Amino acid sequence: MKTRRIVAIAVIVVLVGAVGTVLVRKQVTSSAGGLQVVAAENFWGNIAAQLGGSHAHVTSIITDPSADPHLYESNAQNAAAVSRAEVVIVNGLGYDDFMSKLLAGSKNSNRQVITAQTVYGAADGANQHLWYDIPRVETMASKITASYIASDPAHKNDYQHKLAAFDQSLQPLLQTISRLKQRYGGMPVAYTEPVPGYLLNDAGLSVQTPEGFAKSVEDGDDPSPADTAAMDTLMTNKSVKVLLYNAQATSPVTEHVKDLAKQAGIPVIGVTETLPPNQKTYQSWQASQMRQLEAALAQAQ
Repeated sequence: MKTRRIVAIAVIVVLVGAVGTVLVRKQVTSSAGGLQVVAAENFWGNIAAQLGGSHAHVTSIITDPSADPHLYESNAQNAAAVSRAEVVIVNGLGYDDFMSKLLAGSKNSNRQVITAQTVYGAADGANQHLWYDIPRVETMASKITASYIASDPAHKNDYQHKLAAFDQSLQPLLQTISRLKQRYGGMPVAYTEPVPGYLLNDAGLSVQTPEGFAKSVEDGDDPSPADTAAMDTLMTNKSVKVLLYNAQATSPVTEHVKDLAKQAGIPVIGVTETLPPNQKTYQSWQASQMRQLEAALAQAQ
């Protein structure tokens, strides 16, 4: 039975409490001229805009924190943007299948399509939330920059400088991940669905969530009784130090787990799938969530 409920209200993040405002579904763009770039989601679009600067006009299709990319239905405006784009950025792994239809419906044979799944070398069925694997975001940024240079070689030096600055801006995030691994590596944690899975793995944390439970929640289904019981036990027995949940998509199932965690005194952290409206950059968004995770782990140690 489908129970998932998409939350279109301000996202309240426990501990630090980063609060976002409501967004209506719309397209956001960077500067008005230059290369025409379309990103399926706003986190890739934000990175693309940083790398392109004034030379790129970036359109992000999924910007609404209440919009589930799995359920998103494209429109004529999206199709027009893709048809004139010189660079298109897609996540892959089934996360944004609507883009396949838009690309197939466009006759633009000169554009370059960059798919994160391909860049990362992720096999079908892997965790879809590739943008949480921060050590490999540098590779994605490099591919985007290469596409810009191929389409607009006159501004090659500018693009290379933007890439170098972007890579440097990731260093504090990578240092935090290294510190988390050094201090808290092996510590047991749980999530309601695998949105932050790559981050937790990179930080050396031990995810205890039953795989079937996380998969069911991600698919919008009710977990099996056995998986539900196992997840409940993790909370009531205080077998994990932190619980992370998708703050954009909740259900009675995830609310129940959160309640159990709070009753047991386990820190609860909300994470989001899309770049929240109160965060200007991909880097600030990830840094904010990492600070919350680090504070929670320190509290639970």
